[in-house]
Amino acid sequence: MELITNVTEYEKLAKEKLPKMVYDYYASGAEDQWTLKENREAFSRILFRPRILIDVSHIDMATNVLGFNISMPIMIAPSAMQKMAHPDGELATARAAASAGTIMTLSSWSTSSVEEVNSVGPGIRFFQLYVYKDRNIVRQLVKRAEMAGLKAIALTVDTPILGRREADIKNRFTLPPHLTLKNFEALDLGTMDKTNDSGLASYVAGQVDRTLSWKDIKWLQTITSLPILVKGVVTAEDTRLAIEYGAAGIIVSNHGARQLDYVPATISCLEEVVREAKGRLPVFLDGGVRRGTDVFKALALGASGVFIGRPVLFSLAVDGEAGVRKVLQMLRDELELTMALSGCTSLREITRAHVITDSDRIARSRL
Repeated sequence: MELITNVTEYEKLAKEKLPKMVYDYYASGAEDQWTLKENREAFSRILFRPRILIDVSHIDMATNVLGFNISMPIMIAPSAMQKMAHPDGELATARAAASAGTIMTLSSWSTSSVEEVNSVGPGIRFFQLYVYKDRNIVRQLVKRAEMAGLKAIALTVDTPILGRREADIKNRFTLPPHLTLKNFEALDLGTMDKTNDSGLASYVAGQVDRTLSWKDIKWLQTITSLPILVKGVVTAEDTRLAIEYGAAGIIVSNHGARQLDYVPATISCLEEVVREAKGRLPVFLDGGVRRGTDVFKALALGASGVFIGRPVLFSLAVDGEAGVRKVLQMLRDELELTMALSGCTSLREITRAHVITDSDRIARSRL
């Protein structure tokens, strides 16, 4: 295999290796895929204001998330059905995250169960939750996540129905027959029927609760003591409500641009959410992160850390656990380099003054 020098190179290699239906499922966005492109391009419009003549011989990237110490502010986002990418699937991802000293978030729709993931050994893991129409299923699932040692719930709030992913419709996407959604296998909800549309879209329509509302955060708090992160917030208005209803944190996310097309990039929404949060709870970013420079930009705009999704899937497809380890190491190395060249020796030294955004340029042009 040729030498891989950055995270993005894994996608081309994964495309060559994966079945078309699987690659398209991982890679595609909703409808015109404008937001999919914008999630990346918005980062390119944020520029640096580096400081010089600062001793950067020692760089500290360690941080704390919900009381858990991790090695860097780069964590793994929930991504469904990882055994489509590699036979070890979520187990390889869990091992890689633990080795890197960071957090893995396990998808509800994983192809390894919470118990199987827990069995790979120690590590800090969160659990991403979709709320099913049958709330007894939700109770069981949350209890199993707790018993398996997962440390927080990341409640996905932007998916009352599945976005229109046209590649999945064309491919009539369904889970390969040798795999199941392991967390639901015993409930006879682990398989998807093949349809003339997207099998996943039909599954979501049949199982996921469209009535989910803010009051259900309070309900979740009655069935678990785990902290609840609200994943899918992109506005100040919803930030206020997340705080009001007792969220432990916010993940600014547009679901990898797979739900509503023509929403802004998550990095473009971040500052609005951070301003409204006013430090009352941590705000994280999910979407479009492919470089250590992207991580620095998110931190400068107020994020407490970032979650990465597709880079994990593509590196997993190419080289299993070793691939995921390499992606995490490359992003860590790039962040360290960016910090050094910007004159920052710790995460707390990364400030808003280190970046220039579109809004800054507009404001300056009016002076």
